[in-house]
Amino acid sequence: MLPARGTDVRRRSAGAHPGCVTSYGLPPYPPPENVAATGRASGGGVPDELSLVLAQAAVSAIESAGGYAGGVYLRSGYPELLRLSVLAGLPTQLFHPWWRMHMNRPFPVAEVYRSGKPVHLADVEEGMRRFPQLMAGMPFPFGSLYMPVFGGREKFGVLVVLRPATPGKPVSHADRRALRDIAQRLGAELAGLAAGGTKVVWDGEPVPVQLPSVTVPPVRIGHFDWDLETGAVDADAELCGILGTEPARFPGTIDGLTALLAPEDVYGLWTLARRAASAGGPVVRRMRLRGPDGRTNLLELSSRWAQPPRSGAAGTLTGFLVDLGAGPVIAEAADRLPRGIFSLDRLGRITYVNQLAEELLGRQRGELVGSLLWEALPWFGHPAYEDHHRAALLSHEPVHFLARRTERDWLAVSLYPGHDGVTAALSATEEPSFPPDAAGPGEVLGSPLESSAGVYRPVALAIALTEAVTARQVSAVVTQELLPAFGGRQLAIYLLHERHLYLAWETGFPHGFLNSFDGVALDARLPGVETLTSGHPMFFESMQRLASAYPGIPLDASVGARAFLPLIASGRPVGSCILGFDQPRGFSPEERTVLTALAGLIAQALKRAQRYDTESAVARGLQNALLPHRLPVLDQVDTAGRYLPGTQGMDIGGDWYDVIETDRGLALVIGDVQGHGVAAAATMGQLRSAVRAFALSGHEPQEVMSGTNRLLIDLDPGQIASCCYIVLDPATGRTQLVRAGHPYPLLRHPDGTTEVLELPGGVVLGVTPDATYPVSRLRLLPGAILALYTDGLVEQAGADIDDGVERLRGIIEAADAPSLVGMADLVIREARREPDRPDDIAVLLAARWVRAQRA
Repeated sequence: MLPARGTDVRRRSAGAHPGCVTSYGLPPYPPPENVAATGRASGGGVPDELSLVLAQAAVSAIESAGGYAGGVYLRSGYPELLRLSVLAGLPTQLFHPWWRMHMNRPFPVAEVYRSGKPVHLADVEEGMRRFPQLMAGMPFPFGSLYMPVFGGREKFGVLVVLRPATPGKPVSHADRRALRDIAQRLGAELAGLAAGGTKVVWDGEPVPVQLPSVTVPPVRIGHFDWDLETGAVDADAELCGILGTEPARFPGTIDGLTALLAPEDVYGLWTLARRAASAGGPVVRRMRLRGPDGRTNLLELSSRWAQPPRSGAAGTLTGFLVDLGAGPVIAEAADRLPRGIFSLDRLGRITYVNQLAEELLGRQRGELVGSLLWEALPWFGHPAYEDHHRAALLSHEPVHFLARRTERDWLAVSLYPGHDGVTAALSATEEPSFPPDAAGPGEVLGSPLESSAGVYRPVALAIALTEAVTARQVSAVVTQELLPAFGGRQLAIYLLHERHLYLAWETGFPHGFLNSFDGVALDARLPGVETLTSGHPMFFESMQRLASAYPGIPLDASVGARAFLPLIASGRPVGSCILGFDQPRGFSPEERTVLTALAGLIAQALKRAQRYDTESAVARGLQNALLPHRLPVLDQVDTAGRYLPGTQGMDIGGDWYDVIETDRGLALVIGDVQGHGVAAAATMGQLRSAVRAFALSGHEPQEVMSGTNRLLIDLDPGQIASCCYIVLDPATGRTQLVRAGHPYPLLRHPDGTTEVLELPGGVVLGVTPDATYPVSRLRLLPGAILALYTDGLVEQAGADIDDGVERLRGIIEAADAPSLVGMADLVIREARREPDRPDDIAVLLAARWVRAQRA
């Protein structure tokens, strides 16, 4: 790490970031004051330590694997969600749909994080075979490598590299090894940051990182020396002139230098400097920097030491800033061409514009150069053009398309990508032969559907719908996949029930606007109703068209288009779907056909979800009837039980708990039948009845478990269940415990300390009729609490169950003990924080008191 300011580096580093010294051997700099909450340095200041470490790893990985882009996904503060923390070599705006990655999605980033194993995709064929949804969203010929990032046993994220496809040629062992080594070093650095108090999570936008670039002919050259010990920078007059400042006003510090640069260039500079400083010998590194006038300059950085690096000397970095200038000869040559020419770097900044491009784009060169493409030319941010830009950047193949700049101006656009950016060629063209209202300004002929990625995104919707189970999941998939595919901003889904349409899902509409349409009858004259009753989709290119067709219909403030799609499955009406757009737009015949077909897929998925919901309601009713509604009230023992259904699938399972007063003492029971749905709930009811019958008959604990095991084998061969059975004598505290493959109970002692009772046990119920179940014994002291639970409370995808048990132990230990009900509520409240729970949860707590304590 490089010192940023001040002179006493040793004194400062001793107290600024404990545990942050990295493998680069340089002292850490103090935390910058101008780091924004997203992790990005604002105003061209010093990057924060976490961002810098991630950026350097991404750049190193891209170079080592021969890639042209890459980044790092990092865990976030939201459970089960990864976020893209840095993106090098690509515009962050174009890849917004991939900023977030849920850990349970069928994408390589999620699989690598869950499994802890790398994934290497050599080409599009391998990608389509293994991860069809990835290629449906980015159907371009590229290769990709994914490596998990661990720090010891702690999982931080995933390192990603994109590179040209190598059809028929697998990823080499050298590239795999290089990427693995970089991921291991990154994991070690992140572990060091975490040990020093830095929270290694990412909840902001990804940091854009500029990659090192190839050289171009110089025009003028500035020089500076950077003293790593003091942070002082000695810059000559030429360098000051390139950066737009007077030599007398230059403060002579690295802060002063970086304050003159763009934020993304600051990350690139610090990354480049650290790599040069840590090389262990003379080395030269290069990258491009943007000057204050927006033009691109070339930075060459080299390292030297007064003594060998191993002696501990910080040394000096020497930099040469090469002003590439306006390129008068090249500019004059480009101005003579009969086509407009402009160029972009790989982050989307405009670096050059010729004279004819100024005329075609309707903007002056000075207004364009140095700006992001989508900010300087907002119409270029249309989803269709974004798809074409992505195609060029990822495939490295030329892309050609038509674009509409204004009501009357059409452009033929060609994108020619390269390692350092994209060159665009423009020429005026005649208006295509399609209806005048079929597209608005900034829209391509038809829609984004006719772009390369648009053809495949409906495929992604179809694949994702097969994985959705509930109506809510189906609606969420439509929001995530359908809206981006067609550039929509609003979605509403209505479901049919007893000849009325009820609102089931909405997003993007003004709050409360759709309330007046909720529950409308099928005889209402509304487009959402008539599209279902007629079975035909309805498309309105603007809100004016909609208002003309349905006078008096309530309208929101939008001026955009609307599409009303009938949801019909196997000839039976299910409901209707409404798509809303912010701007007027046309719907090509191909797009109308695809939307109608997709509406059929959505209807089938919703019909399937309704069947699941119906069965789930039956199962919930069955389980509610089987679970105890009231637990026994005793003088010396308190009990509290809780049940929480899962959020996936049937939302119901075979978990149960029970408290039984027997001649041997108070029996505490908790169990978990494998599977979900009505069958699991029914089996649970039979097992609960069996355990209760054996317990009330006076059997020993091991006999209760053995008898229940044999009964399950007779009732349902192949079904298995786990169980924990405990008999407690309230007067003496003597306790007998038996386990059948169930998670270990927890014991909170009277002083509050809590331990995991690692008791011996037998196999799960239902495996073998000859299974035996050993009995463990302990004495429960007054004030002690036993906690029984099912595995849904402690299991998480991709995580060790021991970590979940330890987390629960901490919750029990930290809880306020006197209220057992409050403790049970706390445990369930913490469990609800997990949005995706594939399994249901049962909890049973028992506390032994003496009469004085209860009083």
